[in-house]
Amino acid sequence: MSKTPPKPQEARSPYPIEEAPHDHHEGSEALQAVKDIAEAKKRWKPDAKQIGMGAAIGIGSAAIVAGLLYWRGGKK
Repeated sequence: MSKTPPKPQEARSPYPIEEAPHDHHEGSEALQAVKDIAEAKKRWKPDAKQIGMGAAIGIGSAAIVAGLLYWRGGKK
């Protein structure tokens, strides 16, 4: 027996509360696309060397831009 009180027929929703189960076929196009994306993410993961090189390039380029912005060009 449930703990919720019964509802009159007029108060009940005409739509189902729970979604009906779906049949997922192995050959469906959407499922295959999701599997391909997940596999691609597993293949390429940056390692510590790549992250360090990216940080060094970013800091170096920021330093060059700052140097160009604040350079006075031989003014007295």
